[in-house]
Amino acid sequence: MADPVVIVDSREEGERRRTERRLNGRIADLTLPELRRILITTALGAVVLVLFLWMVRSVVIAAILGLIIGFYIRPLYLWLLERTHRPTLSAILTLLGVIVPMVLILVYSYMELSGVGAYVATHQQEIAEKVDEAVRRLPFLGNSSASTAAGRMVVEATAYGARLPLALREALAGFSVAATIFLFTAFYILIEADNVGAYITSKIPPRYHELRRSLEINVRGVLYGAIYSTLLTQTMKSVIILAMNLVFRVPLAGPLAVVSFIIGFFPIVGSWSVYVPVAIWLAIFRNATGQALLMVVIGTLVNTVFISTYLRPKIAADRSKVLNFYWMFVALVTGVYTFGLAGILIGPILIGLLKAVVDTVTTGSSWQLIELEGEDLDAPPTAR
Repeated sequence: MADPVVIVDSREEGERRRTERRLNGRIADLTLPELRRILITTALGAVVLVLFLWMVRSVVIAAILGLIIGFYIRPLYLWLLERTHRPTLSAILTLLGVIVPMVLILVYSYMELSGVGAYVATHQQEIAEKVDEAVRRLPFLGNSSASTAAGRMVVEATAYGARLPLALREALAGFSVAATIFLFTAFYILIEADNVGAYITSKIPPRYHELRRSLEINVRGVLYGAIYSTLLTQTMKSVIILAMNLVFRVPLAGPLAVVSFIIGFFPIVGSWSVYVPVAIWLAIFRNATGQALLMVVIGTLVNTVFISTYLRPKIAADRSKVLNFYWMFVALVTGVYTFGLAGILIGPILIGLLKAVVDTVTTGSSWQLIELEGEDLDAPPTAR
């Protein structure tokens, strides 16, 4: 009678050889049924992938942000887990600790700005008269037709501002869907981060291990740098706006700073959408031309030119340790103008992926990654 252990070993060896033949086989060795199965599976997978991307196109940025934020606030979750020993409760407390303060600030700002909109809607004539007086003081614009035209333009702009709360309420449905995806993604990552990482790793063949590590390092590096620099520089610009508003005694200094922080994430618009109207308000309603000019000069040179154009890509490049200043600048600028708000992440990711592929295929041996001295893959990205 044959030894059962020998039978099992021979079966495992046969399976191993069949797997090697399947992985190392040539296309010419495929049979017609195998080729047909590959083509059908590939076509079906492509169709499903396209439909999936189309389905999540409006919330993909929320899912990406939830994924990233979940990983970055996970240390707080682990700290709470050690004390509560309840994963669900720890995840809920972690998300509440981050989200509740933000929601309170946004609600306060919305209420204050809604009050301004209501005031503007009922005092348009008074505002128009103030604008006329201010325009008449300007050289070459003292005639009544020019001042009246400028007054109509400003009244129309203020009327648009008064309609903003209604526009925000109309956009609430789409925002609620994105917020739901964000919260559940972050919650899922807090609890299942280890299982997600193990699952992804198990699906990558060993022959691509070096490429996987290269992609992981590059993508994680550029994401860390882009998010860190964006949040830091947006906070800096908002603090500068808040300081100028307080120094010049501008009403609603806090809500305007919050608006500056939020609006700076969108392409084209930025903190200038706040400090320029405030400067116009100072010149018209306070007759403080010097303060208005100072606010425009500081906002343009510091917020728009220095922080947005230089400091943000500089910090992102230094933190990522993957891209240099030039490529991070290209990634942030072209990413935002090509993909909109999502380009803050998509731009650096694309160039980071391109760099990972180029670095991998141009090494001395196939699929070889240059190891980083003393690097810990679980630690923040380090320099190459």
